[in-house]
Amino acid sequence: MQFVDEVKIQVTSGHGGAGCVSFRREKFIPFGGPDGGDGGKGGDVIFQVSSAISTLLDLRYRPHQKAERGHHGMGKNRHGAQGKELKILVPTGTVVKDDESGDVLADLTTAGEEVVIFKGGRGGQGNARFASSTNKAPKFAQPGEEGVERWLRLELKLMADVGLLGFPSVGKSSLITKVSAARPKIADYPFTTLVPNLGVVPYKNYRSFVMADIPGLIEGAHEGAGLGLRFLRHVERTDLLLHILDLSWMPDRDPIREYEALNRELTLSSAELGRKRQIVVVNKLDLPHVRENLVSVLPWFQEREIPLFPISAVTGEGIEPLLDEIARRIWGKAEEEW
Repeated sequence: MQFVDEVKIQVTSGHGGAGCVSFRREKFIPFGGPDGGDGGKGGDVIFQVSSAISTLLDLRYRPHQKAERGHHGMGKNRHGAQGKELKILVPTGTVVKDDESGDVLADLTTAGEEVVIFKGGRGGQGNARFASSTNKAPKFAQPGEEGVERWLRLELKLMADVGLLGFPSVGKSSLITKVSAARPKIADYPFTTLVPNLGVVPYKNYRSFVMADIPGLIEGAHEGAGLGLRFLRHVERTDLLLHILDLSWMPDRDPIREYEALNRELTLSSAELGRKRQIVVVNKLDLPHVRENLVSVLPWFQEREIPLFPISAVTGEGIEPLLDEIARRIWGKAEEEW
């Protein structure tokens, strides 16, 4: 399925039905009276979170969404039926914004959550409502109230406990494949994942946490370079970041410079992102020259009291201690401490 995390749609709540102008015409009732019924209320526009979907793809091909209008009132004091509500299903983590003003109308983070974005227009009152001692035969009724029509922008932000952060080709996809059932594309040539991938990572004693493979970021991401602006928002909801470094490219690429550059991008994007907790991981330990390069970069991190977790996403070396550290950061303790 194609991953779509941003769409623009037009939604319209239902117009209210018009009130009716009617008078009784019944046998043996010499003086009829007004009996026009009220119009029905227009349908509301409701957004509902569904755990069964993970993308906004369906809404891309149905950009115009309209609730049913209320039915008109009728004679004999018959009121019009209420218009059917419009229920729009969205994945967990969807943010609903007014496209013109940019105001956030709803932030939907819980499965099954429902939010009424726009109410339907009120139905107009029929002429029976306006009868009085001074006006026993009113010949007017109210029109229905207009519904609300707006262009909205929907943005999906992944809901995950752990996000994988790193430059392209550092092994993020390999790691999430190793520890979960997610199967992103992996290749032996430099490329970047084009869509985020979520994987449920089983931990000991039947516990689990959700890991997100965020597409590789580059310098200038906060200004839109590469896929930056599109995917930086997926990091916002993660509780913990795994900052993955690749030492196999040394000396052509400097992992310390890349580490500082990505952290700078997070801070420039938002101060909140810059403050997120991180675990620094050195991947591809199965390559002999990576072990050699690790010796040269280790002092820089030790001076700053930043612990490194060397792993191999291919052989699984170092994975268990890493998962224990993730558990401590998420739940406060690892399995052996429960």
